[in-house]
Amino acid sequence: MGVFRLRLPATSANLGAAFDTAAVALGFHLTIEAEAAERFSIAATGRNADLCSRLDDNLILETYRDLLKREGRAVVPLALRMDNQIPLGMGCGSSAAGRLAAVALATHFGGLGWTGDRILAEACELEGHPDNAAACWLGGMVVAACEGGVVHSARVEPPAGWRPMIVSPSDPLATSHARAVLPDQYSRADAVANIQAASLLGLAFAQGRGDLLRVAMADRIHQPYREEICSLLPLLLPLAGSHGILGVALSGAGPSVLLILSGEEDGIAEVTMAVKDLLKDEPPVEIFVTTFETQGGQAFPG
Repeated sequence: MGVFRLRLPATSANLGAAFDTAAVALGFHLTIEAEAAERFSIAATGRNADLCSRLDDNLILETYRDLLKREGRAVVPLALRMDNQIPLGMGCGSSAAGRLAAVALATHFGGLGWTGDRILAEACELEGHPDNAAACWLGGMVVAACEGGVVHSARVEPPAGWRPMIVSPSDPLATSHARAVLPDQYSRADAVANIQAASLLGLAFAQGRGDLLRVAMADRIHQPYREEICSLLPLLLPLAGSHGILGVALSGAGPSVLLILSGEEDGIAEVTMAVKDLLKDEPPVEIFVTTFETQGGQAFPG
């Protein structure tokens, strides 16, 4: 079959009020080269290379095997060469990229003949929500909803002048832990506030309305309950609307925080200094400014 190549971007989901609904693709990636082999092997470089190279308890390999068995296809062993720039467990979409990679690999090496829409639908089903996987597969800013096994989505390209900043603590957070702190019910006032903000969010991205992001990214559904386990969030949320910071939200389920900046180089330097100063007495963090990725998942069959 030759070498099969994949390139999948990181993502930041939820975007404040758009819980399980909206995400953006970010400019750092998971890149994989795969070919059929006598036995499974992984040569990994980049972030968390030690975890990515494990053959046991590996999200990509387990999902790949499970899909092929479910579809009644032979499990073709793969030799994978992987360069991962998406930190694991930091709310930057590593699981969505991994599941999409697994579904694409199963489609190719198992001869499933699945379309891009079917690959996305399978990944969303495995994720349990469509936002991260849709943004990873389609690129840009994506709003998505599931209806049965069908993913309905709309995407826009984020304004060219906006830049995302990710602030990450040292320790990862399991999504299952972040989900466990959420309540089963919400008040009508909180639900209405989130509907209002999430509705503004899509139009803010589509129209380049940076002045709306502070309100459009305000959330009452998940962020107030995750502040105790995502200590950076309450510290950074008040920065929205100052220093050229258009909006602030937890990145995915956390623990990283996403800041959307107006984009001027002098302003980026000012924000970086403001964040460093604010967090100077906190445990060490990683701060990096990236870009919004307009190109979604890419597959290059050999």
